[in-house]
Amino acid sequence: MNRLLRVVLMSTISLAIGTTVVYADVKKGQKLFTKKLKNDCNMTGSKMAAKHSQDEWESIYENGKLEIEIKKICPKTKEIKAKYLDHYYDFFYEYANDSGNIPSCR
Repeated sequence: MNRLLRVVLMSTISLAIGTTVVYADVKKGQKLFTKKLKNDCNMTGSKMAAKHSQDEWESIYENGKLEIEIKKICPKTKEIKAKYLDHYYDFFYEYANDSGNIPSCR
């Protein structure tokens, strides 16, 4: 019984740790911005992220208007893949004008 309890406990812990995968990533958002949007936006990532506060970026993202906002700020942008939006959001939120953080992709 004691051995079974240990196996169940270890399985539960392993499962809990294994399922906490981060789906979006600030660094990936930064790389994507530099690769996909920087030229179209004609600005650095720090300037783009500083267009809004964290609360504003959060509201835009939660309302499903992140793609629209990116295109509004960067009218030359043609297509933004939906699979990148979570990463862009994490990047913009992390380096928003009220965050105190400065990205290295100036």
